[in-house]
Amino acid sequence: MSGYMSDAGEGLIDAEARLQERMDELEESRKVAKDKGPKVDPEIVRQTDSLRLARTELQRQLELTTHPVRREQIGHAVAEIERRLAEVGTKKKK
Repeated sequence: MSGYMSDAGEGLIDAEARLQERMDELEESRKVAKDKGPKVDPEIVRQTDSLRLARTELQRQLELTTHPVRREQIGHAVAEIERRLAEVGTKKKK
């Protein structure tokens, strides 16, 4: 009878070892996948998204505005946003 119990105990230990091995493999694969991907600064992503949203809104206003002075102001604002987007784009590539 004691042989039966030791076999069961060994099986449990083997199962735990295999489970731990599998967990280690998964952790390693997550680490490799994380390291593999591009490193993106969340602040740059936030800035880019914000600038794109502002550009979209200003372009919509430009389409609807008829007053020439206001159209010029909006045009300058869009140009400034484009400049900032280009600036953020160069930061992202560094």
